[in-house]
Amino acid sequence: MTAHLKEKKEALGEVLNGDRLVGAPYKLDFLVEKDSETVCKKKLTKEEAAQFRSAVAKEYYFQMYYDDLPLWGFLGKFDKEADKYYLFKHLHFEILYNKDRVIEVNVQTDPNALVDITEDKKVDVEFMYTVKWKETNTPFDKRMEKYSLSSSLPHHLEIHWFSIINSCVTVLLLTGFLATILMRVLKNDFVKYAHDEETAEDQEETGWKYIHGDVFRYPKHKSLFAAALGSGTQLFTLAIFIFVLALVGVFYPYNRGALFTALVVIYALTSGIAGYTAASFYGQLEGTNWVRNLLLTGSLFCGPLFLTFCFLNTVAIAYSATAALPFGTIVVIVLIWALVTSPLLVLGGIAGKNSKQEFQAPCRTTKYPREIPPLPWYRGTLPQMAMAGFLPFSAIYIELYYIFASVWGHRIYTIYSILFIVFIILLIVTAFITVALTYFQLAAEDHEWWWRSFLCGGSTGLFIYGYCLYYYYARSDMTGFMQTSFFFGYMACICYGFFLMLGVVGFRASLFFVRHIYRSIKCE
Repeated sequence: MTAHLKEKKEALGEVLNGDRLVGAPYKLDFLVEKDSETVCKKKLTKEEAAQFRSAVAKEYYFQMYYDDLPLWGFLGKFDKEADKYYLFKHLHFEILYNKDRVIEVNVQTDPNALVDITEDKKVDVEFMYTVKWKETNTPFDKRMEKYSLSSSLPHHLEIHWFSIINSCVTVLLLTGFLATILMRVLKNDFVKYAHDEETAEDQEETGWKYIHGDVFRYPKHKSLFAAALGSGTQLFTLAIFIFVLALVGVFYPYNRGALFTALVVIYALTSGIAGYTAASFYGQLEGTNWVRNLLLTGSLFCGPLFLTFCFLNTVAIAYSATAALPFGTIVVIVLIWALVTSPLLVLGGIAGKNSKQEFQAPCRTTKYPREIPPLPWYRGTLPQMAMAGFLPFSAIYIELYYIFASVWGHRIYTIYSILFIVFIILLIVTAFITVALTYFQLAAEDHEWWWRSFLCGGSTGLFIYGYCLYYYYARSDMTGFMQTSFFFGYMACICYGFFLMLGVVGFRASLFFVRHIYRSIKCE
């Protein structure tokens, strides 16, 4: 409307969020009421009228902020009966205050003040606004509750709690079932092996005891394995920190970009954990080329993320969308990476290399690896991953819908406590199912369990990506190359992060379990 738009200075998180705010021409001074004040008079050209008509047809809406409170309204309306497009030209602002604080702000469009923009012709418009102030007793610290309530309406909460109870029951049944089987089977194994030792020393060993000389043989590609452990551990720490901040109440609705800022800052600060975990584990596996290992750790998650970002940012620039990051922001992120993330990664790596921990193996490893007997197809890596990923995914998929609707739609998500419970359930199920599959693998005398346990733990990430396909086609209204590439590009990075994080959970649980069972039997 006015030629001189004043752009608001944005914080890092807001820019990452795609917010680009400009000053509006409405003057809402405290306790100053206005009645049908003119903002501006304008003669719309044919092209401008056509643009407005297209925006009304696509149901575009405006979003403004007053004292950090959001307000929305539609630009116009389509009258189906008369087959006409109208532009709203009069806004009514109603502001509620308590003493000297603004508590609530609402905007309504005047249904009688309309401009017909159906035809391609020049139109005279006079844009106006009215401001009314009302007193309220709502205290200032409760003014955000109105926005949080929308996501915790009773029927939504019922669905959330139902999904959690459903998940909990599944998990308890599953974990109880697995624990019983493993305890009984292991108990029988221990009794049998103890009995075998007493009776016949020269008997042929079978089952998992038979491969005790191979079970702690270091995995292939140990540098990559250690790097994956380091990255996964860092992402796990990041997730825990984000949950703590969410539960404390940092991410209230419309705290624009707080989540993105937190993600960038915490990821940068936790990179020391990745360096330390990767280097110390690589040292335990008797690896020597630790510089290459650190480079791998640093680029394992950041590399794919950076490449995806470059591609998607180029797409956003081509479409001249606000999702394209300005050059300054990219420089800031590169500086954070160069001055915080990388040095911390190296420091963590040096600390890990100097920790010189030894790998705790209860059994000695033989000189030559034993041949793995031929196994049926369902004991291969891919079928096992499919089995391992399905149960954890079934425990979280109802909650996934709400998260997707808030990240890719207009829903607001505020029930972090429920999300945290679901996250804990996810970790427990992942650990249990991986342990069970590792046991069955060892019982079949297949001793290459290191990578398998990591892949089985992480396979839930692949299921979440499968859910993305379902969500995109069945639940969302996304169209066009830009929306499609953004959705699948960034979801691929998120699912890859989940893959690494849950892979670590699966491997750590399996390692604990394998050490435990081999410690309980006498092995030469």
